[in-house]
Amino acid sequence: MDQFFKLSERGSDVGTEARAGLTTFLAMGYIIAVNPSLLVAAGIPMPAAVTATCLGAGIMTILMGLFANRPLACASGMGVNAVVAFTLTQLAGGDWHAANAVIFVEGVAILLLVLCGLREAIMDAIPVSLRHAISVGLGLFIAMIGLKNGGIIVADEATMVALGEVSDPMFIMALISIIATVVLYSLKVPGALLVGIIVSVLAGIPLGVTQMPSGLVSGLDFSSFAAPFQTDEAGTMGIVKVFTNPTLIVFAFSLMMSDFFDTMGTAMAVANQGEFLNEDGTVEDIKPILIVDSAAAAVGGFLGASSITTFVESTSGAADGARSGLSSIVVGVLFLLAAFFSPVIAVVSSAATCGALVFVGFLMMGEVREIDWSDLLEGFPAFMIAAGMPFTYSISDGIGFGFLAYVVVAVVTGQVKKVKPLMWVAALAFLVYFLVI
Repeated sequence: MDQFFKLSERGSDVGTEARAGLTTFLAMGYIIAVNPSLLVAAGIPMPAAVTATCLGAGIMTILMGLFANRPLACASGMGVNAVVAFTLTQLAGGDWHAANAVIFVEGVAILLLVLCGLREAIMDAIPVSLRHAISVGLGLFIAMIGLKNGGIIVADEATMVALGEVSDPMFIMALISIIATVVLYSLKVPGALLVGIIVSVLAGIPLGVTQMPSGLVSGLDFSSFAAPFQTDEAGTMGIVKVFTNPTLIVFAFSLMMSDFFDTMGTAMAVANQGEFLNEDGTVEDIKPILIVDSAAAAVGGFLGASSITTFVESTSGAADGARSGLSSIVVGVLFLLAAFFSPVIAVVSSAATCGALVFVGFLMMGEVREIDWSDLLEGFPAFMIAAGMPFTYSISDGIGFGFLAYVVVAVVTGQVKKVKPLMWVAALAFLVYFLVI
């Protein structure tokens, strides 16, 4: 095991990987409850949605661990699942099979791009300053997710965002999770992020936030599997509807763009925490990661689980010491078990993971010093990425802002030669993406 996962070589051990894997699982475990609740709105039966969510995440995360040997975990992506539930299904005439067929087609297309080397080549064409900015932006984005999930920041019509209600039990629980994580980390307690989650779960019991499980075991339902190839009442397969509906094809392109760059940003963020980010900002051995991630999108559509993608919450496990794919195996196995014990997993509320996500955001902010803010070409596009991610609540939108800003600034400052050909391609693709979404 040590030789296969290169544990000693990377300064890790089985215990550390197992603990960090549990940290990652708890940080992203909310998807077990959230994803099915959204997919039900599309018409997928709740038991089938839970089964597809857990098994899809488990299988693809295990494959990530075995094939890429990096601490990255996969599950149904937030945002895309809402698109499936409230947009694609309606465009397909209420047919959730066709909606998942769009995801399947997008996943196959992006997998082909990876196998052709285009996705990796575009990543290599990104200026170093923008790579650092992606980490900074993701740090802010992750922290924002944590604060939002904990009710510390809330939506406000007058100011867009505002401080939540301090007396709200969820607010108090989230605050406890932040304080506990910071204290434990400063005391160098092993697994500080994981222990912080556990402490906040326990604190949530008297606060009434942590709910006792409604049951112990849940059954499996495979009725959503092979969704793109299932037929509607008229006998038409979902995948046939995709290729006969131009609007669904356009959405497939838009989702491909989002998936393409979301994963790039996530991989860089986890690589930074997991110590496999090269000095020039490139991710070590990125191709296996991209292959598994691209295949995961197609698998998600096939299972009826929406698009499965690499989760940015993987940074919590990397920050907790994960350095190999063994931690991913742990996460994957826990997801497979969760398919049977989802009521128990549901006791870990989103507020309990607030501290871990906020602290990871703090750790990622260190990349800001690697950017030359005195250089307009380096600094302004980097700012657009760092600000764009949390302000738009989208990784891909933030990256798009930065890419477009980079080529515009390069043109107006007479530095066009610094823009690599594939950066022009990526910027043009983002321009089209923003026009069609």
